[in-house]
Amino acid sequence: MSTLANDGRRRAAAVIIGSLLLGSALTAAALSTSSAAATRTATPTTIDPGVGLERDFVRVVNAVRPSVVEISTTEGLGSGVVYDTKGDIVTNAHVIGTATSFTVSFSNGTRLKGRLVGTYTPDDLAVIRVSSAKGLKPARFGNSSGLEVGDIVLAIGNPLGLSSSVTEGIVSFNGRAVSEGNGVVLPDLVQTSAAINPGNSGGALVDLSSRVIGIPTLAATNGSSAAVGLGFAIPSNTVKLIAPQLIASGKVTKAGRAALGISGTTATNVSGASIGVAVAAVQAGGPAARVGIVVGDLITAINGTPTREFTDLQTILAGLKPGTRASVAVTSSTGSKRTVSVVLGDLAQQ
Repeated sequence: MSTLANDGRRRAAAVIIGSLLLGSALTAAALSTSSAAATRTATPTTIDPGVGLERDFVRVVNAVRPSVVEISTTEGLGSGVVYDTKGDIVTNAHVIGTATSFTVSFSNGTRLKGRLVGTYTPDDLAVIRVSSAKGLKPARFGNSSGLEVGDIVLAIGNPLGLSSSVTEGIVSFNGRAVSEGNGVVLPDLVQTSAAINPGNSGGALVDLSSRVIGIPTLAATNGSSAAVGLGFAIPSNTVKLIAPQLIASGKVTKAGRAALGISGTTATNVSGASIGVAVAAVQAGGPAARVGIVVGDLITAINGTPTREFTDLQTILAGLKPGTRASVAVTSSTGSKRTVSVVLGDLAQQ
């Protein structure tokens, strides 16, 4: 009886121990499953950087495209950017040409008549206005001085009449002075590798925050053909200075660009080599007049940099500000040489 009782107690103990082991195993399995689930939940989802950038492009284009228009004149096609809700549209002066009335086409298919508000050729900017426009979406203009080489940008416009076309690239340089080849030197341009083609002029160069940071204006040329990946845009800070003045009065009284207060031409020697800028006219009471520069004088350098051609003088002045002093080397018509210190004026007041 005692032996049976002991055997019973041992079997009972074995059952209890077995139950405890089974319970521990189940608990361990449950904990293991819970831990694995928690680990899976805590693991972040990896997003392909390429997909993320692609989404950024789509977002920017959708945000900016309604603000970019096509401008049609009797001379050709160009682009423009909606500046405000009143119907003012900023573009290039060379897109406008001599026209005073325009057909403006929006990305939604709407076509409206436009009229000229004003132009400022030295910065190749113009403003036109459409009437009775509804639901206009003005573009946001950013700070072009904050651009860095390598920033990604998109050019949106109407190249070759292909409306709402987009090209992409980077900022290649910020602050380039470039001659348009028509006697106009544009300062502080944004150089970009985004393709700029005929018809892009006046459109939008935008960053990935959907801000306009430039107005595409010209492409570099290599002889008779455009150089690939070398485009230039008027900086948004220039647009924000000039456009409001044109909208307010149709003219510009403050350009923020330095001027000597003269007009001139490139002078050459008997061999045909360029030797300086011949002064053809002097603004009465202007910077040059105040230091005794007269018609017939030859300007050969500014701040020590030679001015063999008129575009050299324009390019140097493009990098200077009104109110600053400049050292100007002058040769008179009699051959005497002198250097004068000139307080530069504002180009819009010349």
